[in-house]
Amino acid sequence: MSVAIQINGISKAYQLGVINTGSFSSDLIRWWALKRGKEDPYLQIAEENDRSSLGSSNIVWSLKDVTFNILQGDSVGVMGRNGAGKSTLLKILSQVTHPTTGQIKIKGKVASLLEVGTGFHPELTGRDNIFLNGAILGMRKQEIKTKFDEIVAFSGVERYIDTPVKRYSSGMYVRLAFAVAAHLESDILIVDEVLAVGDVEFQKKCMGKMNQLGKSNGRTILFVSHNMAAIKSLCKQALFLEKGKVKSFGETGTIVNDYLSAYSVRQAGDGAIPCGSSLHGTGEARYTRFQICKNGNGCEDFFFGEKPSLLVHMEVYQHISDAVVGVHLVNIYGEKIMMMTPDKNYKSVMLEKGSYQFSIEIDEILMPGEYSFNLAVSKYNTGSDIDYLESVGTLRVLRDSIDHELDYPWATIHGFLKPQSIWDIKRI
Repeated sequence: MSVAIQINGISKAYQLGVINTGSFSSDLIRWWALKRGKEDPYLQIAEENDRSSLGSSNIVWSLKDVTFNILQGDSVGVMGRNGAGKSTLLKILSQVTHPTTGQIKIKGKVASLLEVGTGFHPELTGRDNIFLNGAILGMRKQEIKTKFDEIVAFSGVERYIDTPVKRYSSGMYVRLAFAVAAHLESDILIVDEVLAVGDVEFQKKCMGKMNQLGKSNGRTILFVSHNMAAIKSLCKQALFLEKGKVKSFGETGTIVNDYLSAYSVRQAGDGAIPCGSSLHGTGEARYTRFQICKNGNGCEDFFFGEKPSLLVHMEVYQHISDAVVGVHLVNIYGEKIMMMTPDKNYKSVMLEKGSYQFSIEIDEILMPGEYSFNLAVSKYNTGSDIDYLESVGTLRVLRDSIDHELDYPWATIHGFLKPQSIWDIKRI
């Protein structure tokens, strides 16, 4: 199978704050260096694109020495945090911008969907923009006409097809833009995260269409998304970018796990709760550590069906004869949707002075969504709080199939099938 996209050492540098290098003398110095075959002097001081630090240079590498090949007919998912260089890479492949250094070879026509409205003229109608996009791709008018009805039907904007697209909502824009890119005859389809603008039904429709294009039509697809489930269902291979560099490239399942591990473990850290975080309770005991785990390691991201475990540390400063220990699972609306205690009958436990570790296995399947936890310990007889912490940790359950959100429309409200947990308490 032939190579559709060949990328060899491409880099892209941007200067912050100004359009060009800032002065005529700077442009002259750069031109003279390049004329003599020497490296651009301004690129020697360029820094990696780390948004978390101020840096000492106003020139940053959005991409740095990126090299990989994509075979014809392959579907490749591109993942990375915001600012990793994903959109810059796609813009270079779409020839919206050029690389600062390196070479790129593309075999075939490219259709791109980079952001809402890309390639559309706002004053033209939807009908006119379909023909305009087809002409840009090098198609004849008759070829576009044969696909026209199919494009309009897929987009679902028949009623507005003769209305200027400047009056379209962002969702309508994306519907028509994707329909055009997917149905016109191109060899390579490049799709950025714009599909997130559409509703769930249309996203599912788009995923089905891209699957069809990749498997049946042999079209090469590059797909940028933060939805790991979508990348796993669509793509054979994946590219993981970090700070403009290739972190890893290979089989999708492996790269997705690399991506989740790279950030989840780092974000979870050792789970230490800063001193002074507790604002409630008598202070006879304090929670000191909380960590969400998968296979014994700190993790925040789980696929549907995976069961997380919790590691909780508590320091008890004086004997408590009737302590009620509980962990609440809280959804994104702040609702307590699951109460986990060592005893299903909510009986009290006795805590001697010292350090305790609670290992909690959530023995049920959580629905896709984002959750946090409240940690509580109180006195059984009086109900008074000893310690209480809100919104500790972040647990994300990812869909392993785009169907789950449709199958369980109540997932974000209830969050679980049956509340059940297994506790192991020991002194340390």
